[in-house]
Amino acid sequence: MAPSGSCVYHVRKHFDKLEQTAEVQQVRTATYDLIDFITQILGVTELPGQFPHKVGLHLSCHGQRGLHQANESEMTPVRDGQLRRLLGSLDGIELTELDRNDECCGFGGTFCVSEEAISARMGQDRVQDHLRNGTTILTGGDMSCLMHLQGIVRRRQLPMQVLHAVEILNSETVRW
Repeated sequence: MAPSGSCVYHVRKHFDKLEQTAEVQQVRTATYDLIDFITQILGVTELPGQFPHKVGLHLSCHGQRGLHQANESEMTPVRDGQLRRLLGSLDGIELTELDRNDECCGFGGTFCVSEEAISARMGQDRVQDHLRNGTTILTGGDMSCLMHLQGIVRRRQLPMQVLHAVEILNSETVRW
């Protein structure tokens, strides 16, 4: 289990480079993103509790397109996905409607190193979309994206908090 769709996608898709022993195949099939584990393995589709905040959801590219955790805007305008439904079950939460709901944050692993300026600008654009639409808490299920976005929020001293979705699901006002 991992708190990052990027890591899970890498294990599932790129461990094909390794000799496909029974152990490697077991790791590939048994590795889950934390949100997938909660919704698919544990079968939790809604949670009692409240989280009275305006929350902006960042869908990671690997989670959304690679692991199919949410609809892709290229395919449908419907905004849906496991994490959106899980968070939406909390009383008082208001999920921010973004202008570009599934735009990349620009992190992309080595992309943020090899194309630093482009990566930073993509992240700034992503954060600006959240600010423009009133997000006070930015969340998602991919730690790498969230660290990138949090760095931008901190450097610019913006009035926004960045939390992994599990931090919201584990808050004092949410009961399992």
